[in-house]
Amino acid sequence: MKRTPFLAAGGIALLVASPAVAGARKSITPYIELGQVLTADLQSGDVLTYSTASAGVDATISTRNVEVQLSYNYQHNFSWDKRYGDDDLHSGLARASVKVAPGVSIDGGALATRARSDIRGAAPAVPVGRQDNVTQLYSAYVGPTVATEVGPASLNASYRFGYTKVEAPGATGVAPGSPRLDNFDDSKTHLATASIGIGSGHGLPVGVTVSGQYERDDASQLKQRYEGKFGRGDVVVPVLPTLALTAGAGYEKIEVSQKDPALDGATGQPVVDANGRFVTNEASPRRIAYETDGLIYDAGLVWKPSPRTTLQARVGKRYGGMTYTGSLSYAASRSIGIQIAVYDSVDTFGRQLRDGIAALPSSFIDQRDAFSQQFSGCTFGQSNIAAGSCLNGVLQSISTASYRARGVDAVLSANRGPLSFGVGAGYANRKLYAPGGVGYTVYGVTDQSYYGQAYVSAHLDRNSGINGNLFVNYYESGLSNAPAVFSTGATASYYRNFGRVGTTLSAGLYNFSQDGFEDQTSGQAQVGVRYSF
Repeated sequence: MKRTPFLAAGGIALLVASPAVAGARKSITPYIELGQVLTADLQSGDVLTYSTASAGVDATISTRNVEVQLSYNYQHNFSWDKRYGDDDLHSGLARASVKVAPGVSIDGGALATRARSDIRGAAPAVPVGRQDNVTQLYSAYVGPTVATEVGPASLNASYRFGYTKVEAPGATGVAPGSPRLDNFDDSKTHLATASIGIGSGHGLPVGVTVSGQYERDDASQLKQRYEGKFGRGDVVVPVLPTLALTAGAGYEKIEVSQKDPALDGATGQPVVDANGRFVTNEASPRRIAYETDGLIYDAGLVWKPSPRTTLQARVGKRYGGMTYTGSLSYAASRSIGIQIAVYDSVDTFGRQLRDGIAALPSSFIDQRDAFSQQFSGCTFGQSNIAAGSCLNGVLQSISTASYRARGVDAVLSANRGPLSFGVGAGYANRKLYAPGGVGYTVYGVTDQSYYGQAYVSAHLDRNSGINGNLFVNYYESGLSNAPAVFSTGATASYYRNFGRVGTTLSAGLYNFSQDGFEDQTSGQAQVGVRYSF
């Protein structure tokens, strides 16, 4: 049974509440859409035709106290081929911030998209027919943020509750005899942070901040539990009008644990349910997948040569070794923005996805793509000071194990008159943590991926325009005999509006290959008509 996504319900609730704000500037456009699609397997020559019916809403509200953007689409595919059943797709992103009192806001975000389950498996781009290794996921977070002044000190605190749900993927396209990985089900996360700081010049030649954090993530698979907490102090030493040195130290404790899977008495292998998820052995003790307990420290610099440019870089010791993190935000002009982030953290899938959604721009460009799930890659911002961010690193595969996530994301976004374009690229590396010796283990296995994405949109006149998208991905698993996977694709579309009626003509070409398997290349064409209310 297909679930009704909470993305639409949460977004509609925000939209209903928002018009009460005096002077609200709002744009809310519900729509319905019909389409006819032809897809062809260019290897086998098979041709499949199907029809689509979809409904959705695009909404933006921007006032002094309210910032909301929502783009959501539900699509049902009607197959004309008895070999394939009908299918449902949910795609959407919501970002919201509502100021409820001076210094107090409620912030939230939600995502619905499709993503690959197993990094070793298939990487199809066509959302119909054989959909090995693709699953629907939903994720959302919400919570209050407080920022206030207490004398010369700045006080900040926040709480976030997050929830992530993933449907079972079915077949993964992994070679027979490969080690079985369990399928993520759902998780709940709690994150509480607080800090108090005094800037330089208030009785001290340096800025001083004391902060603390507590976080917990409970996943249903094998009752995995992440619990982490830290407290630390940081100082910022101005050395030039545009340059400051920073250093910090503190204490951190992280523990990730889970129970054993139930084992088959005859084979000694883990027992799985109908959805391919491991059945938990409720009588087993908790086993440690990862733990660290001790001193953390780092040092770095903050360089801000102009209001348009900020560079931060840090190096230190954490997670039992060296860590390197940094970021660059550069508004190259009024219409061009660049953002780069280097990250290093011990994470779980639910926590990293929650943080990834929160890092997406609150004012984003809706790249309408008739064929693929646009929000599973890079999302580009409409502002030069918020160029965008990418979810490719967390969605390279859906990991049930905890892991150390390291990588880099870079995004460029440009908007000028009738033309907008964006480019995103990155690298992601995961070192997996799980208890060993009980039926299965992925401990120490390292996965990695490289990815790139580009889009362009141009208005030809007030009623018509063209869009283009290009993506490329490379996935590599550290599991023995796992094939490398390469996928690429390109789409183009032309649209023309006639009042409330809009028409679209789209085409796409896709390819993915797995070492040891035959390449899969496919093409698509679609004609669609939309009515906006």
